[in-house]
Amino acid sequence: MANFSAPGAYLDAASTEPPHPAAREALLSALDAGWADPARLYGAARGSRMMLDQARARVAGVLGVRPDEVAFTSSGTQAVQLGMLGSLRARRRVGGHLVVGAVEHSSVLHTAQQHERDGGRVTVVGVDRAGRVDPAEFAAALRPDTALACLQSANHEVGTVQPVAEVAEACRAARVPLLVDAAQSVGRADVPEGWSVLTASAHKWGGPPGVGVLVVRKGVRWRSPLPEDEREGRRVPGFENVPGAVAAAAALEAFRSEMAADAPRLSALVDRIRETVPRAVADVEVVGDPVRRLPHLVTFSCLYVPGEALLTELDRLGFAVSSGSSCTADTLRPSHVLEAMGVITHGNVRVSLPRGAKSDDVDRFLAVLPDAVARLRRAAGVTAP
Repeated sequence: MANFSAPGAYLDAASTEPPHPAAREALLSALDAGWADPARLYGAARGSRMMLDQARARVAGVLGVRPDEVAFTSSGTQAVQLGMLGSLRARRRVGGHLVVGAVEHSSVLHTAQQHERDGGRVTVVGVDRAGRVDPAEFAAALRPDTALACLQSANHEVGTVQPVAEVAEACRAARVPLLVDAAQSVGRADVPEGWSVLTASAHKWGGPPGVGVLVVRKGVRWRSPLPEDEREGRRVPGFENVPGAVAAAAALEAFRSEMAADAPRLSALVDRIRETVPRAVADVEVVGDPVRRLPHLVTFSCLYVPGEALLTELDRLGFAVSSGSSCTADTLRPSHVLEAMGVITHGNVRVSLPRGAKSDDVDRFLAVLPDAVARLRRAAGVTAP
């Protein structure tokens, strides 16, 4: 178990950002005032509808889109699945070809696998050692029968920012809609231009879990892959989570405002980690692009140390970090992201700084890491060079 009395720190914001105070305040208020069915006509219901519409408009304002293009889902994963399957279904006459990047989130890759099992065709575009797709290679994968292309805004494991604008231009020229999974970047960086469908997840910016965002731009063909339902503009079935949407909108506005000022400070702390770890620990590879990256995230791999063992040791010391993909961290399968990049896949640690992370947090982490790695290497019979 974690030693919560130790002077550690929570350093796993890429998995989930700690709840923002603005989200808690908005959620509690909305639980009292926004519980009625927003589809009904009586007073309490009209109040719920107004709160839901206001939340939609606030999210749209941060994203720079129209409110009627925004739908709330039950998670970022559901947003991805609905976005992909709805786009593919709407363009079946064009063809069944799908293009995805090799380092996409598992929700994208699993949906692509389902599309393939259902008779569709999938092209996976590789990445370089920094984890970035080549826009020219991505453009070359587009075909006359391509129904949809998918590219994340930034990688969730190594932080590398993808060339969305360049890929979007190629997709526009080929008349192919582009779905951008922006879960890791919304609230932390500007939304890239040129996409047709965008997905995000509220708990990544300090909103409540169980709230995702699906944005389908006007004029983009999309047809629900699920049975007909009148909720959320016929895009997402089921009773709307009004309190969750209100809290998500409040958190997004507050978080984005804070990150505009705080991102450079977090980026400088990440630079310190990138520079210090290879000097303090032998046989370490820091992965991901050092410059074109998210401001808060860094991943490094340690030879001769199982990642799970290192995470357990750091947890014992009070530091919450992650290793590999959040969706495969409880398995022995190596990270598909690191495999695609051609870098060390074992002994990897992802450090992602939440809002308000302090320099002292990073200093304490860097102070305990060398001894933690050395202990595990000695236990494995590996001696220092």
